[in-house]
Amino acid sequence: MDKFSWYEAKTVEEALEQVNATASEVLSLKKTEDTAVLKSGGIDLLDLMKEGLVNPSKVVNIRQIPGLDRISYDKRKGLTIGANATIAQLEEDQTIKDQYLALHQAASHVATPQIRNMATLGGNLAQRTRCWYFRSQDHPCFRKGGSTCFARNGENENHAIMKNGSCISIHASSVATALIAFGASVEIMNGKGEKKQVLLDDFFVSPGDDVTRENILKADELITAVILPPTDNKTKSYYIKQGARESYDWALADVAVVANISGSNVKKASVVLGAVAPVPVNSKSGAEALTGKAISEATALAVAEAAMESATPLERNAYKVPLCKAIIKRTVLKLA
Repeated sequence: MDKFSWYEAKTVEEALEQVNATASEVLSLKKTEDTAVLKSGGIDLLDLMKEGLVNPSKVVNIRQIPGLDRISYDKRKGLTIGANATIAQLEEDQTIKDQYLALHQAASHVATPQIRNMATLGGNLAQRTRCWYFRSQDHPCFRKGGSTCFARNGENENHAIMKNGSCISIHASSVATALIAFGASVEIMNGKGEKKQVLLDDFFVSPGDDVTRENILKADELITAVILPPTDNKTKSYYIKQGARESYDWALADVAVVANISGSNVKKASVVLGAVAPVPVNSKSGAEALTGKAISEATALAVAEAAMESATPLERNAYKVPLCKAIIKRTVLKLA
């Protein structure tokens, strides 16, 4: 890891005055001199720095900014989670467990307890892909400004089975899977003090649109909060993650289903898949197969088949298709 200076920001405005690049820009443009990037929990940024992929000259710490870790709930406005709230806070918050069960379950399955105590929600959403070729200095792939996807004809057993065009990496955030299912938005502030809200589903950038980055954040912007619509007693949700091992492993696939159920029928639903594409997949076909139906074995199977109908597996990851169908079916049945 190269030497760098440290700046302790006391406000969001102060942080945005100091920063001048995103981690993606530092990597893809090979910037090293006079670059300042944001750091909150630091889990991903410090990994990138230790791996020699990102070498900023200044790190701007936003972890200590007061109020940016607050979690609040309003029955009319919904749930607001500060960007600096840790994954452990999400896991432990009783309102989230009661009103947004799938989010609680997703947070509970993130990494290890130690990492959950450090990692922040904003950083989790903004993290870069964990593809082992991307993380290797020896492989100049598309995401690093190169001309090759080494995974396509290489070790791709953990890679994308959907939307796998130029880059076949998968998005690493399991929390994003649940948040999108609830219709969450991100609140973003820029250097002029202006705030905007963007649906989380629109926050992530597909490699087909820009292979060098995973989200829409610019150098003078940061996430200040994530906002979820209110739920009621008709809202049911569930999340399942499948890893290679039970203990603290990356997801091979995960799924979150949120449904509004009236009587015996689903009135509205969302089905979101993670670890199957470079961005979380909000499956409209899966949601359509569930909407208007009663929860049953047949319905759950139909949802699974519909959600996976566009899968295009690679040489070594075709096992993900039946795996995804199985956990989608199990997740839907958990709503009954």
